[in-house]
Amino acid sequence: MAVLTAPRKERREHTTGRPPARRRATRVPPLVLAFVLVPLLAEAFWVFWPALQGFYLAFTKWDGVSAPEFVGLANFQEMFGDAVFRTAALDTVLWLLLFGGLSAALGLGAALLLQQERRGVGFYRAALFLPVVFSLVATALVWQAMYQPDGLINQFLEAIGLSGLTHAWLADQDTALYAVIVPALWRQIGYVMVLYLAGLKGIDPVLYEAAKVDGATRLQQFRHITLPQLSSVNAVVLSVIVIDSLRSFDVVWALTRGGPYHSSELLSTYMYSTAFQSLRLGYGSALAVVIFVLAFGVIASYLVRAFREADA
Repeated sequence: MAVLTAPRKERREHTTGRPPARRRATRVPPLVLAFVLVPLLAEAFWVFWPALQGFYLAFTKWDGVSAPEFVGLANFQEMFGDAVFRTAALDTVLWLLLFGGLSAALGLGAALLLQQERRGVGFYRAALFLPVVFSLVATALVWQAMYQPDGLINQFLEAIGLSGLTHAWLADQDTALYAVIVPALWRQIGYVMVLYLAGLKGIDPVLYEAAKVDGATRLQQFRHITLPQLSSVNAVVLSVIVIDSLRSFDVVWALTRGGPYHSSELLSTYMYSTAFQSLRLGYGSALAVVIFVLAFGVIASYLVRAFREADA
């Protein structure tokens, strides 16, 4: 009987045509919702709402005390005739190229040198990453002491017989910007190195073994294996570098405050001095909008190109 009734049961279930019963959706516990919504509301209140207000203030004239006066595009039109803005924009582009390019190249080079697990490599990794945990202001103060006329850098140059190269590094318009880039770069290399180390750990060693069997050199392995496999990490590094470059403020303000004579002025320092020292918060908000547009444009264009290459 058991053998005869089993097909009937299966046939009956098949002919009814009723869909199988769906499981009820699991209810999200209130505590989980609270852990999600509370940070989201705090982020909206402290980040998104002030950002939207900043976009609105960019079209106003406001001294921080009286009511904002809507002026349309007057703040952005003023930038075209602002010599300090042009200087700050050019310095920001130069900062992005030097600071960003060198930190990416040196960070990748350090990661390639320190990716192999061998004796003592942990010490060098920690030594390169240590500046990342220091405050930028504290870092700037240390380098300010080193850049003094009687500081460590000039003393070292005199000790090795290069007294002709001693210089007032932060007081000279020709060297102030480059002198400020060095401590920022010193701090950024370790962070970029860690990002690339994580990417290198994710590359399958079988690819390198197959390349060695085919007779590929180290340069060919780096070009055809390492770089393509690091495409996703490159997107992260680029985003970090662009954002850090355009919002670089602490080290520049602590060392030179944008001087002498605006020779080390960046858009971030010019925005701060305009908004909070000259009390032109509308014009300062317009400068902040320019910084945002530059950062978003560079990152978005790179990501679009990277996604197109990945889909091709």
